[in-house]
Amino acid sequence: MTTESKPIGNTDRTKIFNRVLYTAFVLVAIYLLAIQHQVAEAMSSLGLALIFDPFVPLAWEQRPRYQKIWLLVHVTAVFVLLGWMVFG
Repeated sequence: MTTESKPIGNTDRTKIFNRVLYTAFVLVAIYLLAIQHQVAEAMSSLGLALIFDPFVPLAWEQRPRYQKIWLLVHVTAVFVLLGWMVFG
């Protein structure tokens, strides 16, 4: 029994689609936070960006370390904005 890391149902079109939408939601979040000063909307956009995995979808254990770090930093930013919105 081998433990190969195979993508979970990902095609080239899906990967491009996900990266475009991920980037768009992140850019909208940056715009909303930096220009419009709308923390709640920026947090929502940044959280929605996580739906569109910008990497090849693999199980968490099979992901390279840089992908894990990137995704953890991203979700931490969402929680920081949530805390800022609720407590600040």
